[in-house]
Amino acid sequence: MKYLLRYLRPFYARMALGLFIKCGGTVLELFLPYILGHIIDEVVPLEDAGKVLIWGGIMILCAFGGVVMNVGANRMASKVARNASEAVRHDLFDKTMRLSGAQVDKFTVPSLESRLTSDTYNFHHFISMIQRLGVRAPMLLMGGFVITMIVDWRMSLVMFSILPLIGISVWLISRRGVPLYTQVQKSVDGMTRVVREDAQGIRVIKALSKTAYERDRYDRVNRQLVEDEKRAGITMAASNPLMTFFMNLGIVAVILVGAILVDGGLSKPGKILTFMQYFTLISQAMMSITRMFVMFTKSAASARRISEVLQCGEDLPIGSSADYPTRADGAEGYITFDKVNFSYNKTKNNLTDISFRLKRGGTLGIIGATGSGKTTLISLLMRLYDVDSGSVRIGGRDIRTIPADELHSKFGVAMQHDFLYADTVEENVSFGRDIQRQDLERAARMAQADFIEKFEDGWQHMLTSKGTNISGGQKQRLLISRALAGRPDILILDDSSSALDYKTDAALRRAIADGCDDMTVIVVAQRISSVMNSDVIIVLDEGEIIGMGDHDSLMRDCEVYREISMSQMGGAFLE
Repeated sequence: MKYLLRYLRPFYARMALGLFIKCGGTVLELFLPYILGHIIDEVVPLEDAGKVLIWGGIMILCAFGGVVMNVGANRMASKVARNASEAVRHDLFDKTMRLSGAQVDKFTVPSLESRLTSDTYNFHHFISMIQRLGVRAPMLLMGGFVITMIVDWRMSLVMFSILPLIGISVWLISRRGVPLYTQVQKSVDGMTRVVREDAQGIRVIKALSKTAYERDRYDRVNRQLVEDEKRAGITMAASNPLMTFFMNLGIVAVILVGAILVDGGLSKPGKILTFMQYFTLISQAMMSITRMFVMFTKSAASARRISEVLQCGEDLPIGSSADYPTRADGAEGYITFDKVNFSYNKTKNNLTDISFRLKRGGTLGIIGATGSGKTTLISLLMRLYDVDSGSVRIGGRDIRTIPADELHSKFGVAMQHDFLYADTVEENVSFGRDIQRQDLERAARMAQADFIEKFEDGWQHMLTSKGTNISGGQKQRLLISRALAGRPDILILDDSSSALDYKTDAALRRAIADGCDDMTVIVVAQRISSVMNSDVIIVLDEGEIIGMGDHDSLMRDCEVYREISMSQMGGAFLE
């Protein structure tokens, strides 16, 4: 929580003003029981209706002033909480977007989603509550104590002898609540993961008649969340009944002692009524403090989860050229992998001793079975992860010395399972890059996305989230258009034409070859026809290169490549 409180620094002046106003409103509230007791004991016996009306008017003014000041302070508190939470969400989202692949794997996407939503909401609620009640409740508590001590110290001591019992109860319960609410948030992560997976796979679930199975799977994580929330709720809910019990004991004791004092002529009935009013205010203050403890328990767990993301170190720091010197890789080494080894779990290698060179403007084809390391190789090139050993260089520069913005601006990427969002075709292709329409149309022609012009509203055609209102082939061609629109130095097509027919795929490859002579192209594919015309083809198997060369040499020297070719098209390719 301490780390997140720094987001309140820009609002200290506004908070100070709000707290000052809140103090004024609370003081006016504290006067009300005292004035009431004064009217009963001192004014009513005079049998002067005018004075009763005057003091009654003073009570009304105090009550009205208290309401106005408290409402104003609460509005200011809400604005501070809103703006501070907005800053937290902004920084958290920005940090999430800059996490390395390894860090995203560690936190998991569902957990990051719940931290951005429910955790930031808990923080917002706590900041708002602490400003509204954090001053008022202690002031009512302490002010009530001071005034009651002035009115009658004997009844005050009886009343406040109960407070240590309440404080100890709240403290013990809150200590147990923090780990319980941390577990609740973990269960929220689990439920978010299931909802996210089912929402993405809803068509497959329905097609395979697995709705009941997925409902059961959701019910399991939902029940787990309910159990965790129940444990936390029951634990924290004990605070209110305990406090009410102790407060009722205090009220009974005050009435008993007050009755004895009145009977002995040592006090007056108005004082008992005053004490009852103050005891009500003090009771409300203690209830508010308990609510703050409960909310603090929730928000402390959420703040810890938010801070874990915000404070996680830079996983991919920019290295110096002294540590990673630039090398003269020659004309054939625009992209160079030099003895690269990499493992996700740091136990078994996912890529082993990967070495190759690709010239500027050349084409690299990567083929291999599922899980052979094709996408991992691409992730290392874009520095989503760092190599464990060896180096990856572009133009002789180790990518660990290239700033992220500069490095990523070199790439245009289309993935098989890339995303489209609910917006126009134009916005999905331009992707916020302020690209001119003619460049968008050029990219669409190269990507064989001529279907755009066939929409009634053309480039302004609205897509649904994930492009569910267009076909798989159309979706892939839009993604390739997006990759081409920025005229990248390096174009990466990671199994991005799997939904295209052979004719369209061939036309796409010809258009890229004819229109992008200076663009270096990397094609990851499952079918030979997509990579056969590449300058260099790499065959991967279990993270190792088992064949490298052009199509003809691999057909002659690489048995695996030859088997794939024969199984797909009998070794014959038609353009």
